Amino acid sequence: MPSTPPATSRATPQGLSPAALAADRAARIALAALLVGALGIALSPIFVRLSEIGPTATAFWRIGFAMPVLLVWLALEGRGTAAPRRPSTRRDYLRLTWAGLFFAGDLAVWHWSIQFTSVANSTLLANFAPIFVTLVSWAVFKERFSRTFIAGLALAIGGAVVLMGESLNLSLSHLFGDALGVVTAMFYAGYILSVGRLRAEFSTATIMTWTGLVTGLTLMPLALLSGESLVAPSLYGWLVLAGLGVISHAGGQSLIAYALAHLPPAFSSVSLLLQPAAAGVFAWILLDEPLSAWQAAGAAIVLAGIFIARRGSR
Repeated sequence: MPSTPPATSRATPQGLSPAALAADRAARIALAALLVGALGIALSPIFVRLSEIGPTATAFWRIGFAMPVLLVWLALEGRGTAAPRRPSTRRDYLRLTWAGLFFAGDLAVWHWSIQFTSVANSTLLANFAPIFVTLVSWAVFKERFSRTFIAGLALAIGGAVVLMGESLNLSLSHLFGDALGVVTAMFYAGYILSVGRLRAEFSTATIMTWTGLVTGLTLMPLALLSGESLVAPSLYGWLVLAGLGVISHAGGQSLIAYALAHLPPAFSSVSLLLQPAAAGVFAWILLDEPLSAWQAAGAAIVLAGIFIARRGSR
């Protein structure tokens, strides 16, 4: 009696099913997008430094110059044969609105905190968002994290402290501004968690366009109430604002939103600690600001923390 040939396995040579291999490939692409997006938003402090108008007005134009790009992207996406889902219910619009409000709060409170504390203090505390993302993911969404991930998170935050350490100014007179820096981190954590969950249902273009609209409408009255001019005094000033909107927001922030569909929000927030490290390098290259050995060591520690967090992330 002839023997029955063995069933052909659908597993890949790596021992993964085609679906698992596709998911792994998508996660690798998302990780690359996340890191490139972090580099894009790392340029935002440079643009803000070069801006010829006030910080809140600059934040408004960050959205203003990004919106035409996002609207064109959304329109082109809708012409495809398989058009993505659009918001249609009150709940959809409410969730998108919350994400936009979180981002508006992040930008507005961060710029406000700079008025009451040092830039270094404000930037460092604003980058504590991974702590809040991890805590909310654990307490509210019942996610569990490995010890390796927690170690990577702690190392990356420690690296950020070393990176900013030489410029930190701990003082009771800065306490209010420092508290605003922590509130900034809470707002950005809310934005990351909101977008991470929205990406399960909506495309990147849909989320970026709708949240950008909400953020811009929130920032405009804040900019007007601050007394800052919304008009740049020169072409150079407008080009700086355009770079902030197109490169940092339409480019960098959109890549981060894309990645959140494929990577856990907690790990994504840790990876965004690449931003202060990259900002220091960009300031060294573009603004001729010195990069000390301590700052270089801090950047290296941040990268090591991101690598360890990735190994411990599910």
